[in-house]
Amino acid sequence: MVSTQKKFDSASTPFSLDNDDLYQRWRDQKLEGYPKGLGDLLVEINDPRKLTESEHAALLSRCQKANMALYVSNTGTDTDPEIPLTMARRFGLQYLNKNWLADESGLTSLTVRGDGVRQDYIPFSNRAINWHTDGYYNQASKQIHALNLHVTQQAASGGENALMDHEIAYILLREKNPEYIRALMGANAMTIPARIDEGGTVARQEEPGPVFSIMPSGDLHMRYTIRVNNVMWADDEVSREALAFLEELLNSDSPYIYRGRLESGMGLVSNNVLHDRAAFSDDADHKRHYYRARYFDRLAGTSISDIYAL
Repeated sequence: MVSTQKKFDSASTPFSLDNDDLYQRWRDQKLEGYPKGLGDLLVEINDPRKLTESEHAALLSRCQKANMALYVSNTGTDTDPEIPLTMARRFGLQYLNKNWLADESGLTSLTVRGDGVRQDYIPFSNRAINWHTDGYYNQASKQIHALNLHVTQQAASGGENALMDHEIAYILLREKNPEYIRALMGANAMTIPARIDEGGTVARQEEPGPVFSIMPSGDLHMRYTIRVNNVMWADDEVSREALAFLEELLNSDSPYIYRGRLESGMGLVSNNVLHDRAAFSDDADHKRHYYRARYFDRLAGTSISDIYAL
C-alpha cells in the first residue's frame, strides 16, 4: 500500500510532544464548534449506494471534525452488502480487512451465532463489549484505520453504542499530564498475547505496541481495549496512572461521549474511533444484524493536512 499523503517529521505534527505550540493551535481548532451531541453527527441520506455530493459533503465535514459521522438512510432492512461497500469506496477506502471470520464479501456479519467457530467470539454473541478500537490485536503493519458499520436489523431491545473520538481522548490525557501520552506511545505500552489454537499451533503471534502512534501522514492512530484479560500492560507508575485516567474517562458522563442506538438503515463512517456495545436481546422478528467493514486506510479528506491551518 503506497501512501500519497504528505510525510511529517516528528516535530511537525500536533500529536508529537516535541512541539507544544503546534499542539495548542491544533487543539483550539479541533475543539472550536465540536459536536455537542449525537444529533450533530447525524446526516439524513437516501441510499448509500447513490450518495449525492451534498450528502457526501455533510458526512465528510463531520468526519473531519470528529473522525466519525452517522447516517440514516432509506434502505431499511435491505441486506445488500453493496450498501456499506459502496459507501466505503465513496470515502476513498480501498484496503478492506478480509479477516478469517468475514463473509465472502469481506464484510463481517455481526449477528448472534449459536454454532460453528463464531459462537466462541463475543462480537457474535449478545453480550456487552467494553470500550475498544477495532483490530487492536492486529500486527503493526495491519492496523485498522477506518471502521464502518451498517445496520440491517436491530435487536428487540438493547444494543446501544457509545462513541468517542480518539483525538479527544488524546487531548484530555495530554491536558491532564503530557507524560501520560509519552507512556502510552511506548513500544510496549500494550501487548496482546499470542493466540494458540486447540492443537497447540500459534494462530496469532504476540503483538506488543503503543496505544497512541503517529502515522506517516502525521495523523493519530489509537490501539486500545479496556479489557483486563489477555492483555499485558506496561507496569510502570506513569503508565498505570494514564490507563486509570483513560478508563475513568470512558466510564464517565463526559460530554464527548455519544450514546445511542442505531436502527435499520443507519450506519457509522469513522476513522476507527473508540466505541462499545451494550448487551441486547433478540426475538423472532428482530435478530440483530450489523455489517462491519474494517479498512487499513483512513477516510479520504480527513488528514490533518486536509483540515487544519497549522
